[in-house]
Amino acid sequence: MTDVAGASKSTVGTLYVVATPIGNLDDMSARALKVLADVALIAAEDTRHSIRLLQHFGIDTPLAACHEHNERDEGGRFLAKLLAGENVALVSDAGTPLISDPGYHLVRQARAAGVNVVPVPGACALIAALSAAGLPSDRFIFEGFLPAKAAARRARLEQVKEEPRTLIFYEAPHRILECLEDMEAVFGGERPALLARELTKTFETLKGLPLAELRAFVAGDSNQQRGECVVLVGGWSAPEGEQVISAEAQRVLGLLLAELPLKRAAALAAEITGVRKNLLYQFALEKQKAE
Repeated sequence: MTDVAGASKSTVGTLYVVATPIGNLDDMSARALKVLADVALIAAEDTRHSIRLLQHFGIDTPLAACHEHNERDEGGRFLAKLLAGENVALVSDAGTPLISDPGYHLVRQARAAGVNVVPVPGACALIAALSAAGLPSDRFIFEGFLPAKAAARRARLEQVKEEPRTLIFYEAPHRILECLEDMEAVFGGERPALLARELTKTFETLKGLPLAELRAFVAGDSNQQRGECVVLVGGWSAPEGEQVISAEAQRVLGLLLAELPLKRAAALAAEITGVRKNLLYQFALEKQKAE
């Protein structure tokens, strides 16, 4: 036998990880509504927030808090219900739980205890933004929230400066301008980017510009410094031709490798050919491993 979400019935309950709307309540799925109405308890990031959602849809399932400050300690309370055969749903204030929201510890504890964990997919701000950004979506990296302090934020951005995949960040509205300023300084003003703000809400904004222009756009309009923000930045790409190691460069590198250690050979080959030292070093290293 199976329950409403397709999970097999057993002696223990099921933990449902339920996505909820990030703004527009019409994005609530029929499956999510069925699960929330049928479970014994809903573990919510903020019960005051979730009660309004439940009231809107006429659901009276009991709520219990499960947020970043208590989920490690309170996980046992939810596990006890699950192990007793009751079903529990996990929700965050908006979007998909665990994605820059609480829930990881509960899900991990449940799986470790042999509880079946079932996702009920739906809204997710980073995926919504990526789908409409017009930036490469075949490969991307989600960095979540950057550090609040400027020095730490720039250090994190430096770490992904040469990341070739599309970069996705969440940012608080009161830091969005500082964030864009730091991105411009680290990535360069010409790097393509997009601000997705207040997704699915009345004042939704999706503005795609080079970083310098996007920073100026946000600086010139205080309304763009309000609401929930997702920032997408195009991945790094080397200057044209920089990734290519010509046959001549390979020949020079090969001759030097016959007489010198790898690091020294790559450095001299870079001076002779103009190809980046790191690129030559990595090429030679991979060639040696293959031999």
